[in-house]
Formats: sequence, structure tokens, C-alpha cells
Amino acid sequence: MKQPGLIHLYTGDGKGKTTAALGLGLRAVGRGLRVLVVQFLKSSPTGELEAISRLAPLYRVYRGSNTPKFTWQMDDSERAESRETQTQILGVAEAEVAAQGCDLLVLDEILGALDAGLVDLERVVILVRNKPATLELVLTGRNAPVELVALADYVSEIRCAKHPFQNGVGARVGIEN
Repeated sequence: MKQPGLIHLYTGDGKGKTTAALGLGLRAVGRGLRVLVVQFLKSSPTGELEAISRLAPLYRVYRGSNTPKFTWQMDDSERAESRETQTQILGVAEAEVAAQGCDLLVLDEILGALDAGLVDLERVVILVRNKPATLELVLTGRNAPVELVALADYVSEIRCAKHPFQNGVGARVGIEN
């Protein structure tokens, strides 16, 4: 008998939300579970993608096309194009849920896409409410909407108390990217 799948929400302004979600995925793969990470608003190459590729087909990542700017830097046409891309990415997640193609689904930075108005909250709420009973679901990003907090079984708020970026230290290879 399969165990019930729960809903995790990793939010807050601190570093480590994606890292925590990917670590949970690593634990799941170690126990033979199938993991899919669907990444919103991310397109740069990272060290974790290299490592995850070695764990395929149990551990997979899906991400959209190149996102050259932060959402607050986009003009109206770029925002419209990004909204279309992020909505397409959400469609991939919805199809994966319907096909029951994974045991653990990470919707990485979906909360950021919601906060920027690039994904419809109602669609995400429907996905969460209608997920298969055994699917473990993780949502990450800042500014979690109260509707999703209410649906979650786990809510972890990661707060930034101190970060090297505040002292001018940029992202370092293998640590932040």
C-alpha cells in the first residue's frame, strides 16, 4: 500500500528553498521514488541540474525557455511572453499530475511566478486540491498566497538573517548556482 502524499510549501526571503526541495527529491530517489522538478522563472545552468541529470530517469527536471530578465525588469511585451511561457510550464506540471508520472513533484519558484502575476492562482489551487492522493507535492518561492498556505501540510518559512550578497558577494559556482 502506498503512503499518502502531502503538500510542502517552502517560502520566505531566505536562501535555501530550492535547495531544500531538491534535497527532498534526492532522498526520494534514494528510496526508488520518481521525482520531477518543474522550474518556473529559471533558465540559467546550475550545478544541481548536472547532478540530477546523472540520476535520470528517476530524477528529472523540466524548465521553460531562456528567461533573460528578472520580472521587475520586463516591459509589457516581455511580461506577456513570460506569462505565456510560465503558463505553458504549468500545463506540463498539470499533465504530469494527470498521467501520474512521478511520485514527488516539485513546482520550483511557482510562488514567484504567482506573485509576479505570470501564473493564475486558481489553476494552481485546482492542481493542489486535485492531486492524486499518493503524490508528494512541493511548492517553492517567496510570498506564498494564503490560499496555498491553507492547503499545505508543511509550511517552512526560510528567513534571511544575513547573506553575503548584502556585502557585495555575488553568486558562487557550486554554492549558489
